[in-house]
Amino acid sequence: MGVRPSSPLDKRQQQQLRGQVDGLLRAFLPCYRRQLAAAMLRQISRELEPQEPAGCQLSHTKKLPRVREHQGPLTLLWGHPPQWQPTFCVLRGDGRLEWFSRKEEYESGGRPLGSTALTGYTLLTSQREYLCLLDDLCPSSSGDLAQEEPLRVLEEPVNFPLFLVHPFRAHLCFCAHTRGAQRAWRLGLQGAIRLRATVLQRSRAPAACAFLDTMQLYRRRRGFAGGDDATLGSDAEVLSAELMRELLPALRAQTLRSLRSTGRARARACSEFLDAVHAAVLARVSAGLRAFQPEKDALLAQLERTVRAELEQILQQRAQRARRLEAKIRDRLEACLCRMVDPQLPQIIHALLSLVEATLQAVRTLLIRGMDRLSHHLRKNPSSTRLRREVYEFGEIPWDPELMQACYREAERNRSHLAQLAEPFGFLGMQSLVFGAQDLAQQLTAAAVTTFLQLADKCLTSTLDCDQAAEQLEKVRGLVLKKLTSDSETSRWRFTRDWLLGIFWPFVWSQLGVSCNSEQPEVDGDILAMGSQALTTEGVCRDVIQGLLLQRVDKELNKILGASDRTRSRAEDQEGAHEGAETQV
Repeated sequence: MGVRPSSPLDKRQQQQLRGQVDGLLRAFLPCYRRQLAAAMLRQISRELEPQEPAGCQLSHTKKLPRVREHQGPLTLLWGHPPQWQPTFCVLRGDGRLEWFSRKEEYESGGRPLGSTALTGYTLLTSQREYLCLLDDLCPSSSGDLAQEEPLRVLEEPVNFPLFLVHPFRAHLCFCAHTRGAQRAWRLGLQGAIRLRATVLQRSRAPAACAFLDTMQLYRRRRGFAGGDDATLGSDAEVLSAELMRELLPALRAQTLRSLRSTGRARARACSEFLDAVHAAVLARVSAGLRAFQPEKDALLAQLERTVRAELEQILQQRAQRARRLEAKIRDRLEACLCRMVDPQLPQIIHALLSLVEATLQAVRTLLIRGMDRLSHHLRKNPSSTRLRREVYEFGEIPWDPELMQACYREAERNRSHLAQLAEPFGFLGMQSLVFGAQDLAQQLTAAAVTTFLQLADKCLTSTLDCDQAAEQLEKVRGLVLKKLTSDSETSRWRFTRDWLLGIFWPFVWSQLGVSCNSEQPEVDGDILAMGSQALTTEGVCRDVIQGLLLQRVDKELNKILGASDRTRSRAEDQEGAHEGAETQV
């Protein structure tokens, strides 16, 4: 499908959209303010909790998550009528794709013909699959297809296609020149889609946590009880997508009635109109959130001062309120857990563990190969130039989509089975879960690479010959793998626990929500803390339900993981006996 500047909306449509965006922000921002207070309380409370004895063993990288920039020629379906035209494309490190008429335009700093942030896109590499998608969007009779001369170009077979599709953005249709180029672009584009999607999930800042909680609450009020993929993207992109989903049925019906084209041509025209609507919505939402930013910054600063000053009283009130709420809902909650959750909990735990353990094992295998490669070159080819290049390439492993593909593929492997198990609980967030596992693989790989390079830099000196240096690297290798094992086990536990909560908690809340709400009117706005908004009835109720649910989850996880972890621990203790040179590294 070709791309062109979207047709401008008329003044009535623009005014109507402004009103709808402003209505969304009026409904969203008051709840966001309350959730900022709750998120600040959680962060400060977490600081006071006992820290895990082991903690993180690996050093965390200071490099921000990024996409490895990629560039090269692609053929783009462009223009009206659409035709395949050569372009030069550049995938930026922040997950944006740009295309130029020629490579020289890019190298001279010229403006691109077009660009897009890849948030929310899906990549297809099958022409048949893409045509079926168009047909599903706008079904037509066989006679209609014969009349679609402008889109006959899509009927002709193309080699090495790359179709970027979006529910309310214009589609991008590219073709690579070789299968190898198609693969390189596919891996790069998939990484960019994930990077753009998980920006909020990767953040631990109170504002990001509050935004995610507010979105969940906002959607729950509109009847969406289960976990889903509605929070993928930046804050402005997530809010814009939420409004677009609400408007989509009416917009599609309105557009299709006004179009004279049929079938795939109609689907193309419809996507271009939706692209114009989305651009207007995103611009208005972004402006609204920018206008709110100074107030949010001031509110967070004030909340931190207030919560720290009143923390003891706030926590006492929360504990008192939690005890009363737990006494009221515990019997109903236990009945719900016994009847609905307990029968499925072991299966879902095993499915999640299978996914994350396979992913972490792939990370370990990748790192071992990388470290062994460095040792091999140090022994066989100690040229400083070659070694520097090998060290650089080792440091780039976390950002190399080709090398990381084995880890990312493991995160996808068990997807359909896990989705089937979670579906009865209304969970539709498998893309978020898979992205989370892939992000975990990249973060652990980056931490292990950083740790290896830091330790190697300390122990390798100019006084060592090649054999001595290789021996030191072997000690570093053993220490890094030991640290990786520790952090992998912690990550496995945390990932599995968090996603079990993500699957079950919205479902359990929906089962008990009416009872909680009937006993506590105005659940979301009832302020319980003195002068601050750090404590709401809805937040306390959520904490109580999650706490009781996590008791169940932790008990089952301990049962499943306990024996295997004890066996692994004994093996590692024996292995550590002959790796006692740790203190010398």
